Amino acid sequence: FPQATFLLSDIENKSDVDKPLKPLIESNRNHLKLFCGCASCQPFTKQNTSHPEIDNRRTLLGAFQQQIETYLPELIFVENVPGLQKIEDQTGVFGAFLMALEQQGYKKDYGIIAAQDFGVPQKRRRLVLIASRLGPIELPKETHGEGTDHPAYTTVREWIADLPPIAAGESHPSIPNHRAARLSPANLERICATPAEGDRRSWPESLKLLCHSKDYQGHTDVYGRMHWEKPASGLTTRCISLSNGRFGHPTQDRAISVREAACLQTFPRDFVFHGSLNSMAKQIGNAVPVLLAECFGKHFISHVKQNL
Repeated sequence: FPQATFLLSDIENKSDVDKPLKPLIESNRNHLKLFCGCASCQPFTKQNTSHPEIDNRRTLLGAFQQQIETYLPELIFVENVPGLQKIEDQTGVFGAFLMALEQQGYKKDYGIIAAQDFGVPQKRRRLVLIASRLGPIELPKETHGEGTDHPAYTTVREWIADLPPIAAGESHPSIPNHRAARLSPANLERICATPAEGDRRSWPESLKLLCHSKDYQGHTDVYGRMHWEKPASGLTTRCISLSNGRFGHPTQDRAISVREAACLQTFPRDFVFHGSLNSMAKQIGNAVPVLLAECFGKHFISHVKQNL
């Protein structure tokens, strides 16, 4: 993104943010402003078993609201896991944010959207809020779907099948980020014993983990293989780890590579990630899928044209 200016600051320290941000906004005062906020998902997920009332990351939405109040951007986009909406009655975090938007003259719409409904090859449900000071605004309509007039959902095969095979722990010599995590000998045996579209329920007793003993039927996605002809399961920050979800390659005996995970998040093939394997997986898993972002971007452009 050669035309972008990146600012690395702690949003909860308002003075640190304002110092670089204020002159940047003032130098572009004749341009419309869009503020995008994607607070950490972990405090609002089902997997978070810590005490949510003392999780400091919940204050990020409030800090984002302070920036909105200061600069009054014409457009706002917020994305998070559905759990953010569910805590409205319990802690008031989301409810307070909605009330503040109304008080500052914003029209808004929000709801749970499914990424596969917008062409992303992934079953990824997120709470999305959009708001505008220009006029009433609604969430965009779905572009894909089974049993509709729209194109069918896109699949894992369409997005990664052309990538050349690699083994667990290997990197492709010429394709950036086409690198797969190593597997322990036991986990290599497990993925080898997992049939196409299968999961741990196909393993012999000798390969089963103690936590999955006594016919435990939960968490069947972990160690599972992706389906070629379906969207992938929702990618997480551990999307290249075999033991953390249905992240096994459909046919090769490994978890998906960094590049394959990026493809399933609809990143362009020439977008290169940097850092350790874990860092790259976090960058990918935390991202808003590119096609979904593009859909909302075009929706904002249409809204602006209708209201200016």
